[in-house]
Amino acid sequence: MTKMTSMSSSENKENILILKVDVDTLQGYLQGVPRMAEVLKTHGVKASFYFSFGPDNSGRAIIRIFRKGFLEKMLRTKAPSTYGLKTMMYGTLLPGPMIVDADPHIVGDIFKAGHECGIHAWDHVKWQDRLEKLTTEEIKQDLRKAVDKYEKILNVRPLGFAAPGWQITKNALAALDSFNFDYVSNTRGFSPFTPSYEGVKFLTPEIPSTMPTMDEVFGTDGIDDDTVVSYYLYQLKPGLNVHTVHAEMEGGGKIKQFEAIVKGALKKGYKIIPMAEYVKQQIVFPQGEIVQGFLPGRAGSLALQKEEKN
Repeated sequence: MTKMTSMSSSENKENILILKVDVDTLQGYLQGVPRMAEVLKTHGVKASFYFSFGPDNSGRAIIRIFRKGFLEKMLRTKAPSTYGLKTMMYGTLLPGPMIVDADPHIVGDIFKAGHECGIHAWDHVKWQDRLEKLTTEEIKQDLRKAVDKYEKILNVRPLGFAAPGWQITKNALAALDSFNFDYVSNTRGFSPFTPSYEGVKFLTPEIPSTMPTMDEVFGTDGIDDDTVVSYYLYQLKPGLNVHTVHAEMEGGGKIKQFEAIVKGALKKGYKIIPMAEYVKQQIVFPQGEIVQGFLPGRAGSLALQKEEKN
């Protein structure tokens, strides 16, 4: 694993913004990714794109309707218009189409443009909704399919992985360790760490997402198309910021807001770099613990970095 060069995270005084682009669906892949790439090209910055390499089974996410807050979130964010009715039927009324196979050149173009390309999943919905039931070997099998597809297209190994829905288990962490990624990004938290979970220590450094996602905050507390940009620019803190955005939302109807956030962050003096570039600058990843918890605006539990009590 590439973990060591010149400085530790505690010594890195630069103000950094990492744009972590999750690509969950065929629509996001075919339409959102190229739009976001154009914005990033215009402003001369690079991001980290995490692709779902297998089928788009988005329609199967309907089972989440029984989770507290899911229906409210779908209505608040106008999910049918964000994702499209066709996407919301994939894997149920319509067959789940293969995402990257629809146009492998998109991954290639993103890589050639200098962005980082990472693994998000083989089957995004399967990981997010069924992970608790999967064995380590079953998880490895799906990861292997995604990694093989990645390497076939790009002829290099993937450096990072980002878990769908910030869902993680001990079996999943063990499976991820076996792939020797330079890092993973599976949690919501505040600073990089080497994780332990339920009493077990794991090897792969964890880089948590530090900011709320747009689907969590949009439509709450007066946050709308006119105010969401100022909200995010206010959320930026000194040091490292990891902002997860989605090809379906920021690459779709919120593309203007996405560009304004990029412009505003640059104007405030933040350096926008891919996650793998940040990881290569680090010497030490302190130990930290993953716990399960809840966040405002998100339905169901997710993996959180445990805060140390003073």
